[in-house]
Amino acid sequence: MSVTRRAISAGLTAAAICASCSLALAQTFELKVSHYLPPNHTFQKELLRWGEELATQSGGRLKLNIYPASQLGPVNRQFDLARNGVADIAVGLHGATPGRYPLTELVSLPYMRPAGGSNSAVTSQRLSALASEFLAHEHQGLKILWMAVTNPLMFHTANRQIKAVADFKGLRIRYAGEQFAQIIPALGAVPLPVPPAETQDGLAKGIIDGATFPYEATKSFDLGTVVKYSLEPGVSTATFAVVMNPAKFDGLPDDLKALIEKTTGSARATQFGAAFDESEKLGREYMLAKNVQITTLADGELNAMKTLLAPIVDKAVTALEAQGKPAKTFIEAYTR
Repeated sequence: MSVTRRAISAGLTAAAICASCSLALAQTFELKVSHYLPPNHTFQKELLRWGEELATQSGGRLKLNIYPASQLGPVNRQFDLARNGVADIAVGLHGATPGRYPLTELVSLPYMRPAGGSNSAVTSQRLSALASEFLAHEHQGLKILWMAVTNPLMFHTANRQIKAVADFKGLRIRYAGEQFAQIIPALGAVPLPVPPAETQDGLAKGIIDGATFPYEATKSFDLGTVVKYSLEPGVSTATFAVVMNPAKFDGLPDDLKALIEKTTGSARATQFGAAFDESEKLGREYMLAKNVQITTLADGELNAMKTLLAPIVDKAVTALEAQGKPAKTFIEAYTR
């Protein structure tokens, strides 16, 4: 090939590369986001806020299309929706798939909390900070964007006020998660796995007598219309992960991958947790406005409950350690 032809060929190659780069920079990428919560929930609001950030900072090249209220699949399939590529991003509730994320589920043990507090801004940040070291393995096939932890869940009952541990006896209580499946019978009640969106109907029809939710969820699912009593303090938290399909992430241009990394992680978890905390406050106000009577468990009864539930913690940690999982190390890091 002559010098002239080589120069022309090189020029054409460079032009093709530039055209390809320009095409990538001009292309719009839309990500399908799934969750099971109602459109008035904090997750929907914060995902919309995140989507606005991504659109603004990418110059409109990266957009989120959000599908709430189980439009793409039920609560127990959210992680698999992202894993299988049905959704690009999903919000999964670990308690909806008992036993699949055993280390993560330790966070939901009775009265488990970091030294910094039990509010969501603290717990969500702490769990997100530990995710890459301890939790990535059990979230195989998923890229963890951030973790979220609710404020402690309270017991909300339709017709029986709980003032003592003995008052739990015989109650049929809706729950989610492996830990509450053990907490409820330890208190003398009967656990029933009712999907969140069916809880209000179950309470109204007397199928269940009570449910475990943080206050923010009682407002989202409008439980104040069917329950009369709430019991404080909360016993156990629920955990979520916002996850992404790894192949979808890897297929994005480098600058958009960097943008997702920049707007997620521990900082996002703290921001999201703060919104969760504000929703918790508003949820409690909502329950009071609905004339729900909030009872605080007396110190003696609270200590009795903690003593009654302590073996659940020991049992869970011992079982995972026997399987070679770093349960003790993880809990020590989380509660530090």
